[in-house]
Parts: sequence; C-alpha cells; structure tokens
Amino acid sequence: MTSQTTLARPGHEPGEPDRPDSSDGLQAGLKNRHLSMIAIGGVIGAGLFVGSSAGIAAAGPAILISYAMVGLMVVLVMRMLGEMAAARPSSGSFSAYADQALGRWAGFSIGWLYWFFWVVVLAVEATAGAKILESWIPGVPQWAWALIVMVVLTATNLVSVGSYGEFEFWFAGIKVVAIAAFVVVGLLAVFGLLPGSDNPGSGLAHLTDSGGFFPEGPGAILTGVLMVVFSFMGSEIVTLAAGESADPQRAVSKATNSVIWRIAVFYLGSIFVVLTLLPWNDPSILEKGSYVAALDSIGIPHAGQVMDFIVLTAVLSCLNSGLYTASRMAFSLGERGDAPKSFAKVNKRGVPQAAILSSVVFGFVAVFFNYQWPDTVFQFLLNSSGAVALFVWLVICFTQLRMRAIILRESPGKLVVRMWLFPYLTWATIAMISFVLVYMLTDDTAREQVVLSLLVAALVVGISLVREVRSRKASSGG
Repeated sequence: MTSQTTLARPGHEPGEPDRPDSSDGLQAGLKNRHLSMIAIGGVIGAGLFVGSSAGIAAAGPAILISYAMVGLMVVLVMRMLGEMAAARPSSGSFSAYADQALGRWAGFSIGWLYWFFWVVVLAVEATAGAKILESWIPGVPQWAWALIVMVVLTATNLVSVGSYGEFEFWFAGIKVVAIAAFVVVGLLAVFGLLPGSDNPGSGLAHLTDSGGFFPEGPGAILTGVLMVVFSFMGSEIVTLAAGESADPQRAVSKATNSVIWRIAVFYLGSIFVVLTLLPWNDPSILEKGSYVAALDSIGIPHAGQVMDFIVLTAVLSCLNSGLYTASRMAFSLGERGDAPKSFAKVNKRGVPQAAILSSVVFGFVAVFFNYQWPDTVFQFLLNSSGAVALFVWLVICFTQLRMRAIILRESPGKLVVRMWLFPYLTWATIAMISFVLVYMLTDDTAREQVVLSLLVAALVVGISLVREVRSRKASSGG
C-alpha cells in the first residue's frame, strides 16, 4: 500500500499545522472545528432523545443519579483512552492499543466486536430515520427511505474524510444548539422567568412531590443505569477520527478535557430540566417522549414536529459516524492482517473504499433483517451486540494499565494526557463496569443481552486464538 508524502489540503484553516498524511495512507482531512464538533456531538446520541422517557418512568427523579454514574464511567474511560490516543493516534484506536498491550487476540476480538456493534447500529438508525421521514412523506415506503438515507451517507463517506467531517459538523451542530436551547429555555420556565410560558414554574418541587426523589426505591438507580448506559456509546469516536486530523494530539487532549462538561450539560442538564418541568410520573412523558412532553408543558408550538426534526438529525449524525467508525475499524484490522488486505487499501482521495463498502453491505443486510424478521433474526443481532459497549470499556481499562508503561518506556514526552490517580482509578473503573455486567445478569430484560453478547465475544476470541496458533505453527514450520 502506498501513501502520499505530503498533504494537499484545500480549505486549510488558520492556526492548523500542516502535517504529512499518516503513514497508513489515510489523509489528514479533518479540521479542528470538525474534531471539536465530533467530540461534542459524539455524546449526544438519538438514544438520549428517544430512550430517556423509559429511564425516567423506571427510576423517577433518581434517574439523574443513574446518568451521573454512567457519565462518571465514561469520563474515566475517555481519560484512559485519551492518554493512549494523544500519545499514539491511530485509526484503530483502542483495538490497535489492545493489540500492542494485551496481544493480537485482544486487538482482533475487540476490533471485530466493535465493528459488529456499529453495523447493527446502522440498521437501527436507518430504520428510525425512515420512520420519521415516512411520517412526513407517506407516499415513499419506509424501506425506500432507509435505502435512500444509507446510500446518501455512504456516498458522503466515499467522497473524502473531509466530507464526512463537514456533514458531521452540521449534524452535530444542530443537536448541540437544540439541547443547549432546551436547557436554557427549560430552566427559565422552571423558575417562572420565561414570558408567556404555560408551565407554572414550580422550581425544584417536582423532584420530590410525587413519592420523593426515590419513588421506586434506591435499587431503581441500578435499573436506570442499565437503561441509559448504551446511550453514551459514541464518545470514543473522536479518538478514531483524530488519526485523520492535522493535529491529533491537540484534538484528543481537547476532547478528553471537555468530556466532563459535555456530559454534565447535555445529559444531566437536559434530564434535570425535564424532571423539574413535569412530575416524573406524568403520563405524557411516556406517551410523547420526555423532551416533547417538556416542550408541550412550556407551550412551545409544534413541539412534536420540532423534536422529530432534531431526532432525525441525531439519527443521521449517528448513521454518518457509525459508518465512518465501522469502516475505520475495518481498515485498521486490515492493516494488522486481521481482516482482508483490501480493507487496508485507500483510493487516491485517501478513503478506505473497500472497508466502507463492506461495512455498508452488512448494514444493508441488517436493515433487510429488520424488515423481514424483526422479532427473530434482527432481535438476535440487537441482543448479541447489546453489551459490546461495556466490553469495549473494559478492554480500554486493561489496555491502559499496560500501555502506560510502554509509552513511558518508548516515548515519555508524548504522555501529555494522564489518567488521574493511576492505577487506582483505572482499577475502580474496572470494578464499576464489572459490577454493571454482573447486575445485568440478575435483570430479566438485560440478561439475554449479556449472555448473547458473551457468546458472540467468546466465538470471536476463539477464532482469534485459533488464528494465532495456526500462525505460530506456520512460522515454526517455515
């Protein structure tokens, strides 16, 4: 595989250093503003808009603690990942680091599991977007909308990494502005400062006036954790994208340092607003969705249509990033010999075309399963990828324990982002994630996800170990 020696970057922004294309042939086509918005938007998934109402119904106001607990885990995991990514930017991110620190089997296994997770997400998000678009233009069938959305975003990713970044910049920008406006307007209404609001402005009373802060008991906090943990997946995308930026170290450091306020504002802030505008057990939260119900309580006209547009934007953003992420993980696996070599080839625009097309083909297959066998085959795919997020976070933790020593030995000057209280907080995070996984086994709705995800993980690890044994035999025989 060849790579260009210099980077020709039309549209170079002031203050961005020129750097050669990465040695793997990918072009450094993502600008600082792209990386900043990918980092901010990465933590705002469609799950926040769609799934929060179920969490509120299950735990009441105590869901805030659930979000805070998962948010803390994500902050710690991102700090560990940021330490490694700032020192060694890579399109394979944690998979490449696991390969170096834990062994080929670990990089192979977590890379393919992560790829599998995002391919299934492509189908979920394409279907969600198609439902919204069909409600607006019913003349076009839902499957056709799913096809159109997938084709458009595939074309975007195939043009250049810069076009992916530009689309994501605007998609994520709409999400960020919408959430920020929701928090500001909502808080004004909560304290009776919003002119013309239909909400009585009861301050913080709704946090305790319907059965107290723990209406379903303290144990509901853990149930809430299981319901919200997967809506945080995506914050790690910026560490994959950093490998295609002009200044990856700066981008990763900035993203890692800002993850705390991003989670505080977008997750805790917006859910806090919902819970203070309405009693947690208000029927409209489940009927309309938490954000639409909150906007209706203020008197925002056409709240449902406004939120549909925002959710569609979040869906398109997730699809765009999911395709990018899956293709770059496939590219990295191809580079390391853990996937077909064609995945590691880039075209003249520095785009891994085969990796993108292969990922989207599996995405199309998953969409077909979703329409043909939604309650059997597709449900199996969903459940068998359900706990992958937690597996990824665990691998990041164990990798960072080993990578710290490797970085200090080989390039100590690049350790510009450091995990706090190492290694104690790393071990504490491992304990937290392990506890969530074990607790999922005791929950009737989550048990199947963990068991099926573990079976798929065991299968992938088994394949990787067989490959290693064959490789050693071939080496010794040769």
